[in-house]
Amino acid sequence: MVSRRTLGSLGALILIIAAPQISTDAFADVIGRASVIDADTIEIHGQRIRLHGIDAPEKGQPCFDEVGKSYQCGRQAALALDEFIGMSPVRCRERDRDRYGRTVADCSVRGEDIELWLVRGGHAMAYRKYSNDYIAAEQEARNAKRGIWIGKVQPPWEWRKSLRDAGYNSSLLTAPRAVGGDAAGPVGSSK
Repeated sequence: MVSRRTLGSLGALILIIAAPQISTDAFADVIGRASVIDADTIEIHGQRIRLHGIDAPEKGQPCFDEVGKSYQCGRQAALALDEFIGMSPVRCRERDRDRYGRTVADCSVRGEDIELWLVRGGHAMAYRKYSNDYIAAEQEARNAKRGIWIGKVQPPWEWRKSLRDAGYNSSLLTAPRAVGGDAAGPVGSSK
């Protein structure tokens, strides 16, 4: 027969062994000043975070305005996000991990949903492959011709695929270097 003391010790040992696994599997909030990597990826405390449910034009992706003139819509979107966040702390609630190991999260600043702000402002699209959360906001931006919807834009997922199909190294597309100023650091890297 096993004594209560032995059972108690065994239970404590199981908790000690299982505790690290429990804490690493649980989704937690990440809070802090964010550096903008691109309009759908930020970094907080060295952790890359992919914004859930949206896809924004890539840094080098061209868009075309109402008269057909090309402009760098990905860069503009990243700069708009950096300005929107400013120096305020960002709170991200982890939802998942993507195939590149990045945290996928819902993020907010000053209580406002960052993904919703980006899509409603025409800086990003609803990423229907992963979520239906921002479809209405995208339609609102399209109807109002905000941001990328003022002219013509290829969905970012299609643009990335066309580059891969043309033989470009897809790793360059999935781990973008920082935008803004120069390639030395993320937008707002002085934060």
